[in-house]
Amino acid sequence: MLYDISVAVRVGTPEWPGDAPFGCGWTTRIADGATVNLSSISGSPHVGTHADAPLHVHDDWPASDALPLAAFVGDALVLDVSAFASGPMPLAADDPRLAGVERLLLRTGRTIADGRFPPDWPVLAPDTAATLAARGLKLVGVDAPSVDARENRTLDVHRALFGGGAWVLENLDLRAVPAGRYELIAPPQRLVGLDAAPVRAVLRRP
Repeated sequence: MLYDISVAVRVGTPEWPGDAPFGCGWTTRIADGATVNLSSISGSPHVGTHADAPLHVHDDWPASDALPLAAFVGDALVLDVSAFASGPMPLAADDPRLAGVERLLLRTGRTIADGRFPPDWPVLAPDTAATLAARGLKLVGVDAPSVDARENRTLDVHRALFGGGAWVLENLDLRAVPAGRYELIAPPQRLVGLDAAPVRAVLRRP
């Protein structure tokens, strides 16, 4: 069974406040006498489901073309953390559910998939993120707009994950996905030199 966990991107899909919104239009139309329909798009690569690149938080870190395919394909655990309040959640790195997990997808229940930008959401504590990365965690994905809290300006969780060799997947749609183990298939688009890349993310029951 396949679960499409990508947010549908259209005009009006919520962007991070202050970021460039998604836009689209037509370059040529058959109805106007052209041979083909040609569309164009604009906006931030952070609109909708996307992978952050380390460049997002540090000028000297790798850009979007360095995102490794292996991190975005493989076994994953969907963990329901929707009962937690906003801010760092009391989820310890030694939680037995996290033992041996290489890709962790957090279902916070605060998603833009319902057409609204959430005011807040729970996040990993930076120390927990750093410890999990040191133990072999390859990726953290969230259905929220960020792995960091909305008002956080130092992006400590991003830095802890990237600094430990882990990667970041944001704006997932996990509303229809039961907690449990899956295969994640979410390769980032091969864009060069950016701080993020759009992703079509899918979960498959093993």
